[in-house]
Amino acid sequence: MKEIRLDKYLGEMGIGTRSQIKEMAKKGRITVDGTPEKKTERKIDPELTKVAVDGHRIAYAAFEYYMLNKPQGVVSATEDKRYETVIGLIGDRMRDDLFPVGRLDIDTEGLLLITNDGDLAHQLLSPKKHVDKVYYAKIEGVLPSDAAKQMEEGILLSDGTPTLPARLEILKEGEISEILLTIREGKFHQVKRMFETFGTPVVYLKRLSMGSLTLDETLKPGDYRPLTNEELEELKRHGKEKRTDHVK
Repeated sequence: MKEIRLDKYLGEMGIGTRSQIKEMAKKGRITVDGTPEKKTERKIDPELTKVAVDGHRIAYAAFEYYMLNKPQGVVSATEDKRYETVIGLIGDRMRDDLFPVGRLDIDTEGLLLITNDGDLAHQLLSPKKHVDKVYYAKIEGVLPSDAAKQMEEGILLSDGTPTLPARLEILKEGEISEILLTIREGKFHQVKRMFETFGTPVVYLKRLSMGSLTLDETLKPGDYRPLTNEELEELKRHGKEKRTDHVK
C-alpha cells in the first residue's frame, strides 16, 4: 500500500478533522511506532506503521465490506433526521465514509451491502450491468395465469415506464400469495409497482440476493457481518462481467 499522510490516516478512521488532529499532535497525544509525532503531514505506510491516539491503537482499513440484513423501519441512507439509518446499525465499523449500495424501502427487509468501495458499488448498480436481484414477497390475491410470461417479456408500470424482463416464480397461491422475483434493475419502488399492475399489492418484501451475494440466513433483521474473502472476490468478479438483458 502506498504511503499516506498521518492526518489523512487518522481522518479517514474518524478521529477528527485535520485541524483537530493537528492540535492532538501538538499536545503529544499521537504516537507513531511508539514515538510522539507532531508533524501530521508526515507520510506513513498504513500496513507497516503502528499509530495510536491517547495510547489506543488506531488500525487502518482502506475499505470495509459488510452484509446487513436490513430490518423494517430503518432507512437506506448515511444520515437521516427522522429515522435510524442502516449505517448506524454497523456498530464496530472503522470508517466514517460507509454507504449502502443501492436502497431498500423503509418497510423492506433483507440483503444490503454496506461499504466505502465506490468502484464496486458502481459495478453493481450500473444500469449497463443488469445485476440480478432476487426478492421474496407476499402479495394480496392471486396473480393472472400469464403473469410469469408477462414478466419475462417486460411489463409497463402504471405510469407507462417499461421494465426489463424479469423472472417470476410462484411459491404459494391464496389470499396471500408468496413469490420469488428476479429483476436486473432498480427503479423507484419497482417490485411494489410491478405487482400493483396486476392488482396484487405487496404486503411483505425481502431481498435475498444481489449478484453473487446471498443473504446469510443466520443473520436476524438488524444483524450484520463482514464479507468473507470468497464472497468479496466473487462479488468483484461478478460485477465486472458483461451482462445481457435476459434473466437466466
